[in-house]
Amino acid sequence: MEKVNFTQMKDGTREEYEFLTAHEIDHAKHTAHRLLKALVELDESLSGYQVTRLEHSIQSATRAWRDGADIDWVVAALLHDVGDIYAPYNHDEYAATILKPFVREQCTWCVQTHGDFQMIYYGQHLSGMDPHKRDRHAGHIYFDDCVAFCERWDQASFDPNYDQLPLDFFAPMVEEVFAREPYDPNVILSGTRVPLQDDKIAAERLQK
Repeated sequence: MEKVNFTQMKDGTREEYEFLTAHEIDHAKHTAHRLLKALVELDESLSGYQVTRLEHSIQSATRAWRDGADIDWVVAALLHDVGDIYAPYNHDEYAATILKPFVREQCTWCVQTHGDFQMIYYGQHLSGMDPHKRDRHAGHIYFDDCVAFCERWDQASFDPNYDQLPLDFFAPMVEEVFAREPYDPNVILSGTRVPLQDDKIAAERLQK
């Protein structure tokens, strides 16, 4: 079978749906490759900064790596703005939706809400913007984590002179994360907080 025969889903047979499911499973295996390609396309995204959106993303991930962050944090930092091209008004939610089945809930939440938290840096300069928009999330278990995510990795990563690692350095991490079983409770770890920084690991990485 190369294609199904039905033109309405309600007319599909078991054989056809088994055929499609096999194709979907194979397609999902290449998610990491497509995301890395989408990251490269961020070079065509929003302009005006001193770095491209791709460079900003790589800088964010590099800072996370050098802070001793674990793989979930690093991949979340790398992909946090991947929605800029396709979802300019809710890029944070877009990126979080991609990450949600494969990384810790803590990381997904910070990516999903980082747009609100970033406004602390610029909202006061624009009419109609609320620099304290993040306060709507006050009391959330991951609030302080998102504050740190934005301060250490996001808002600081617009420096054309920063010595960032190459995208290829992070590619195996993206492959590893998206090869996980989706929604594995041992990965999602709902309600668990993992520090963004680990000084011991950071020191070890700096020596490499």
